[in-house]
Amino acid sequence: MNDTVELLSRLQFASTALYHFIFVPLTLGLSFLLAIMETTYLVTKNEIYKKMVRFWGVLFGINFAMGVATGLTMEFQFGTNWSYYSYYVGDIFGVPLAIEGLMAFFLESTFVGLFFLGWKKLTPKQHCVATWLMAIGTNLSALWILVANGWMQHPVGSVFNTDTMRMELTNFWDVFINQEAQTKFAHVVAGGYVAGAAFIIAISAFYLLKNRSRELAIRSIAIASMFGLVAMIFNAVAGDTAGYVVGEHQPIKVAAMEGVWNDTEAPAPANVFIVSSQSEHKNTVSLTVPYLGGLLVHHSLTRPIKGLNTFRDENRERIKNGQIAWKAFQDVHKGIDKEANLALFKEHQNDFGYGLLLKKYNPQIDEATPEQIEQAVEDSIPNVTVLFTTFHLMVAIGAYFILFMAYWVFKAYRGTIATVPKCILLLSILSLPLPIIAAQLGWVVAEMGRQPWVIQDILPTSVSHSDLTMASVLISLLGFVALYTIMLVVELILMVRTVKTGEKVVE
Repeated sequence: MNDTVELLSRLQFASTALYHFIFVPLTLGLSFLLAIMETTYLVTKNEIYKKMVRFWGVLFGINFAMGVATGLTMEFQFGTNWSYYSYYVGDIFGVPLAIEGLMAFFLESTFVGLFFLGWKKLTPKQHCVATWLMAIGTNLSALWILVANGWMQHPVGSVFNTDTMRMELTNFWDVFINQEAQTKFAHVVAGGYVAGAAFIIAISAFYLLKNRSRELAIRSIAIASMFGLVAMIFNAVAGDTAGYVVGEHQPIKVAAMEGVWNDTEAPAPANVFIVSSQSEHKNTVSLTVPYLGGLLVHHSLTRPIKGLNTFRDENRERIKNGQIAWKAFQDVHKGIDKEANLALFKEHQNDFGYGLLLKKYNPQIDEATPEQIEQAVEDSIPNVTVLFTTFHLMVAIGAYFILFMAYWVFKAYRGTIATVPKCILLLSILSLPLPIIAAQLGWVVAEMGRQPWVIQDILPTSVSHSDLTMASVLISLLGFVALYTIMLVVELILMVRTVKTGEKVVE
């Protein structure tokens, strides 16, 4: 029963998060493109740029409203579905979420209001400043969410209190400048900029295909493609940096992403295609490229890549040490030889979380059988097939968009956007969802790659969920999926109607 509740709770949070993240990348990207277009209008005084800002602003507004609506429920799930997680780490995790709500969200929402209502109330310069602050606000919202998530991936600036049985914040600055948070932030927002650029190019390509609003479309493509190319190059660098940081802090995740089961000596090759067997702990089929693995994972040709089978052996020992830590911790709270057991607990404290992996198999962790220990060892290895596939699809989409944006920049530079072949226009339209799909894949890699942990090496997912009935979680899951699907359909209808109306929507 607990396994089912855990799975349903994970599915509920994953579904609401992935629905929400359909809207977030567009919000991040469109907000900055609106600011760039309005700045261009302010400099050139050309009315077409003002019309562009207002037209794309309508689509931004539809997307922003849906993003807010889908995001509000997510934070409540920490209390409803993940109550022990909230108790265990609320002192730390709650801080960036509170800042996001009090500062970034209100800043963002205030200037969104000024953007839409201030055209006749503000001077052109004042309105342009408001648009830039709106864009900055959207990014600050993303920043604080990713600071919280980065701490889950690499918990720093905190300590476990043996008296309260909770994690407590010791240094907020360490949490904020956490490498996991900052590299993830750069990678996520850059992906959002690409999504915004692809969105504008796709709709502009539709207008060129239909021979409508050609001036608006051509100028929009010129701005969006240049912004998108810079963003995509930055995104590739940020993604590589983020991968390196993950390799330093979560090497088991990288081994799964790269499909590496056995230790690979330097210079390590990279797997570009595998058929992996989780139960046999090996790849049954693999296609490799020499030297590339070491360069991607460690930025080195002299460092080996540790394989998942080595992690399995290490995790087995850590689980056994975790049993010792758990038994000592229980004896401390029972008052049994308190000083000696407290010292024993501190000796094995770093492996305490690994002992908790056994709790789903045996409530008396120190009495777990060898078979139960082996089950926990298997749980400690992420799903290789899922991670390898999603990671490489994300990379492939990124490579495609470098070429995609470069093509449109070249056409803009040559002044030949108007003569682009119909097949390219169709391809551009079909490419609209790809950056959002890549972002979704990235979150699958980040979150499934951390499993079985909700807090890496500290708190297993299996002990973090609320004590709910299967029926209650299933009903809420189905309700959220139904509601969010309706909201997505509503957004698509509003978007399509706005696109069909075209620039007349702002006249």
